[in-house]
Amino acid sequence: MQRIILVGKPNSGKSLLFNQLTGLRQKVANFPGVTVELKSGQFDEFELIDFPGTYSLNSLSRDEQIAIEKLNIAVHDEHTSMVVCVLDATRLERSLVFGLQAQRLAEENGKSVVFVLNMIDEVQKHGFEIDVDGLQQALGAPVFALSAKKLIGVAEFKKALPALVKQGKTSHHDIPEAREKVIERARNISKQYGIQADVVLKSQNRIDRFLLHNVLGGVAFLAVMFLLFQSIFTWATPLMDGVEWCITEFAHWLTALIGPGMISDFLNDAVFGGVGAFLVFVPQIMVLTFIIGLLEDSGYLARAALICHKPLSYFGLSGRSFIPYLSGFACAIPGIMAARTIESPRKRLITMMTIPLMSCSARLPVYALLVAVLIPEDATLFGIFDFRGAAFFGLYLFGIIVALIVSLLLNRFTRNQSDEMDMPFILELPSYRVPHWKPLFHRVLNSGKYFIRRAAPVIFIISLCLWVLGYFPQGAGLQGSFLGQIGHIIEPIFEPMGLDWRYGVAIIMSFLAREVFVGALGTLFGMAGADDNIAGLAANIQADGLTLGAGLGLLLFYVVALQCVATVATLRAETGKGSIAWGLMAAYGVLAYIIAVVTFQLVS
Repeated sequence: MQRIILVGKPNSGKSLLFNQLTGLRQKVANFPGVTVELKSGQFDEFELIDFPGTYSLNSLSRDEQIAIEKLNIAVHDEHTSMVVCVLDATRLERSLVFGLQAQRLAEENGKSVVFVLNMIDEVQKHGFEIDVDGLQQALGAPVFALSAKKLIGVAEFKKALPALVKQGKTSHHDIPEAREKVIERARNISKQYGIQADVVLKSQNRIDRFLLHNVLGGVAFLAVMFLLFQSIFTWATPLMDGVEWCITEFAHWLTALIGPGMISDFLNDAVFGGVGAFLVFVPQIMVLTFIIGLLEDSGYLARAALICHKPLSYFGLSGRSFIPYLSGFACAIPGIMAARTIESPRKRLITMMTIPLMSCSARLPVYALLVAVLIPEDATLFGIFDFRGAAFFGLYLFGIIVALIVSLLLNRFTRNQSDEMDMPFILELPSYRVPHWKPLFHRVLNSGKYFIRRAAPVIFIISLCLWVLGYFPQGAGLQGSFLGQIGHIIEPIFEPMGLDWRYGVAIIMSFLAREVFVGALGTLFGMAGADDNIAGLAANIQADGLTLGAGLGLLLFYVVALQCVATVATLRAETGKGSIAWGLMAAYGVLAYIIAVVTFQLVS
């Protein structure tokens, strides 16, 4: 099968064009560096490969160096027939620097080249036109002006592309090899056939004067983050109530149909009490994904990274650590992989080692349950904000503070005089844009599906094991069951945290995956007679006497502890050292335990 490779600078719209050509749903966002791995799909009779965005073939960052190495291999491969270079019409000069280098590389290896002038709608929106014919003549290769977002010109490009691939190699053009001469040529072509970048950026600059202000920008950032966590609780509550009502009603109907007995007990305690308790929190995961997607697509996240650069630099990090950290709020795994964009090996390693301290979506069910236990539903902050939402903000903030302290210590102990010179933080600020709703909603739905697929089987198996161990021997009760006997053996470990054996069992089980904690408690308290819904579970935990000190310590334990085998495996793969990954899991586990014990002792 002949191969077409898709290249371009970061944030030029490659991934969106890839999706339009292949019908796939690769993640797209209004931020440089979204694609960190090669993505493959099929277009017509050809294999289409989307390469990570690259500013130059002379890049210093690790992720771009890897992409360039793979690009060189792909261009030399006999199966590769064409290189499609995507140019950002609003930043033509910057796009052409890499575009000309890619054209030279392709033509030297006998491959044909096609240029795609993407985001042409944004240029036209400002009342300007690009001389596409003149640009095509200057580049000596076909140029297609289109908008992958609004589907302008996409159909024509899809129709013409197969014929261009079969047509074969274009003629070789005299493109300079020296980077300075490439930049000069890109500037000349852009001036002659494109538009000046500052024309498009005037309205953007007016907004940036506020959002990037030394003081107001920081205030705006904190306000955005606070509202984000308020929204996770307030927006998701009606959806969670709806899911919980459906599960509860279905559970009552099914158990009434089956009648009392062991099967009914199993369904109530293990299935609806364990898996059902976890499913209620899926709307919160989806709301978090939606809000982060809005911030990404609008172009704000790049500004947030710039705002955070100076504070992060005090802790041995840079603004480039911000996006991996923010990705860690959804899942630590893509966050760790996104750290490839950090040029400094030391800062990259420190960022990867502290990303697990960002409160990922798997922690949300634990937070939501324990916050519901500790804080009354009608409690408000200053009579305006939901107190539970403010507690969420505090938990996320605590994780960030711990991550910064750990980063500072790692930076102090790992830095030496032979370390690399600190690179200046340079980040391309994308234009402000209205989010592309269809891919955003697909991303939201996929986050819910991924969370269910990843966690539901594990929770079901653990709930089944807990139920069997807690049900037998029959008539012995939960305390006298096999599970109760095992729990009492490990109980002394958790007594300094103010917790009994049931919490100890749930904590140990959750080292496979954090979200197991809620399902395990649902099963354990369900077998003790709790209602088969979250409100009932929270009420029974309150009635059981969980103290403020123990509950707060347990919350902080889950903020710090690294309880995800998949994250450890990703750390091992990215660092190349299993000792770092497993050592980090042990270190964070010990630190979390100490924090929980100290919190319980102080508050109590």
